[in-house]
Amino acid sequence: MTHVHTSPTTPHATTPAQANLEIRGQKCVIELGGDWQLHAPTPSWHEISKKITVSKITITAKELGIWDTALLLFLMHARSWSVAKKKKLELSSLPPNVVIILAHTDVEPHPKTVRKEHSTFDLRFFIGSNTLLFFKKIKEVTEFLGNCTLGIGHIILGKQKLRWIDCLLEMQDCWSSSLLIVSFISFLVGVILAFQAAIQFQRYGAGILVVDLVSLSIVREMGPIMAAIVVAGGTGAGFAAQLGNMKVDEEIDALQTLGISAVNFLVLPRLFAITIMMPILTIYSNVLGILGGMYISATMLHIPTALYWNEMHHRVSWTDIASGLIKSLFFGMIIALAGCLHGIDSERNTAGVGHATSSAVVTSIMLIILADALFSVIYNALGI
Repeated sequence: MTHVHTSPTTPHATTPAQANLEIRGQKCVIELGGDWQLHAPTPSWHEISKKITVSKITITAKELGIWDTALLLFLMHARSWSVAKKKKLELSSLPPNVVIILAHTDVEPHPKTVRKEHSTFDLRFFIGSNTLLFFKKIKEVTEFLGNCTLGIGHIILGKQKLRWIDCLLEMQDCWSSSLLIVSFISFLVGVILAFQAAIQFQRYGAGILVVDLVSLSIVREMGPIMAAIVVAGGTGAGFAAQLGNMKVDEEIDALQTLGISAVNFLVLPRLFAITIMMPILTIYSNVLGILGGMYISATMLHIPTALYWNEMHHRVSWTDIASGLIKSLFFGMIIALAGCLHGIDSERNTAGVGHATSSAVVTSIMLIILADALFSVIYNALGI
């Protein structure tokens, strides 16, 4: 701190700092004088406070010369001690500039401690809040699905154009990110199914039935489900992460400000892309799964390739293939809608984006299994 003079126009010789204490009845008066500087000895409040026995203290200035931070430290110690000892301290008689500086350094010496309220579990509050949250989510999902339905209707009626460039880019990304994993998993699923079936059917001399089991299982169930789970873990999670980051960066808010529907601009191209790509990936998954079963049949059961294809041709019909492809269409819609919904509704922070991504994958897989169960019931009722 720069030196402050009480009378700058009349220079004087340096005089030692003084703090004269005088008891006047129930009042203690401390007169400060001389030069208070850090490089020179100054009185200690700790020593002075030992002589104070009254409840009211007044600090005044008499012939105060040059002063710097040393004086402020002395007064701050006095103020802290007075608060701790519950003494009344009067500083208004000091020079105005000293009082102003002390006012800026006036902080509460003993901050109030915040009492921690022990939260108790209230069943009624828990049920009520979760019920309200459930209905809020239902409203958001219904509104989202309604906007998607309206957007698809406008595209079909020609009232709105689909961004096919974005759709093609998403299709390419879905294909490139899922192809290798779908190949690996589908082939291994075919191998596992054929291997497990071969162990059982060999006991009864019915190894040829492995072809029927593998081909029907792959075409009707395992092919569409394996492809859907892989796409949900890759592309669906990517949708949630992309839209979540766009919400954090306020890009979705910018679209709404410009009057552009986020559903039409961002969701529909992704919805069409996954819906178109899922049947293609399902056919690819079926082929790899059947090849996996053929490998085990040829190596373990010594079934020739021609016999394998001939048996599969007589057992698998176009109805079986179409039933799996119809499932894949709905699986693709579920993946796209779940990923986009969680991405748009994510919180505006990085943790919210991560939570939205994981929630999109879990929701997609759960709905895929549920939809597959519903299709099984429907196909059984229709005799398919």
